[in-house]
Amino acid sequence: MKKQYWWIIITYIIMQLSSYIGVPLFYELGVGVDENLNAGLFQAQAYWSITSFTAAFVIILFLLRHERKNNVRIEKASFGESAIWAVFGVFLAFFIQTIVGNIEIYVLKVNPMSENTQVIMDLIEATPYLIIVTSIIGPILEEIIFRKIIFGVIYQKTNFWIGALVSSLLFGIVHGEPELLLRYTAMGFTFAFLYYKTKRILVPIFAHTMMNTIVVIIQTIYHDEIENMMKQMEQIQIIIGGS
Repeated sequence: MKKQYWWIIITYIIMQLSSYIGVPLFYELGVGVDENLNAGLFQAQAYWSITSFTAAFVIILFLLRHERKNNVRIEKASFGESAIWAVFGVFLAFFIQTIVGNIEIYVLKVNPMSENTQVIMDLIEATPYLIIVTSIIGPILEEIIFRKIIFGVIYQKTNFWIGALVSSLLFGIVHGEPELLLRYTAMGFTFAFLYYKTKRILVPIFAHTMMNTIVVIIQTIYHDEIENMMKQMEQIQIIIGGS
């Protein structure tokens, strides 16, 4: 693996762990001050996420500044073909997520509502600027780490399936929701497939950012309706399960 790739991974890990220090620090500095301690820490967490993700984004882009020159020999899909795959990838991602969602509900009997998504939506409600992180910066960093670096390196030494499986499992594990590991792994496979077909990291980045953006918009506009629907689904599961 290239030296700068290791530095990129280290930067990403530090960013993920930095909240344990950064959030209390921001709160003590007066960022997110609120009469309610939990509300204040919640706001501090949102602002720290914006700060840490942005800093990591700048550092990682700097580390990749020569990457384009080093990959001139890689045969990539044409611009037109890549554009088609990028748009198709958005629909493919939602299609795969729908199938996996039904498996989670009716086969695995797990709550399909992601706690991570709910926390993120609450953070966005407290700090709307966080949308920049959830819809743009976050997906870009994830695609660079899990598709360009982890999948790309393993794929070159093995094959698509091993590269996609390892990178997608790591992608799922990092999200910290074991009950939804199948969903995150399926999404990882989808984005890895888009990268594999085009050899352009911008293709899965576009699909990932668009998917996140659409989800955030839907969750924001139809928040109450979605919450009521989830409660009804839980009641149906209880009736079917007999408990």
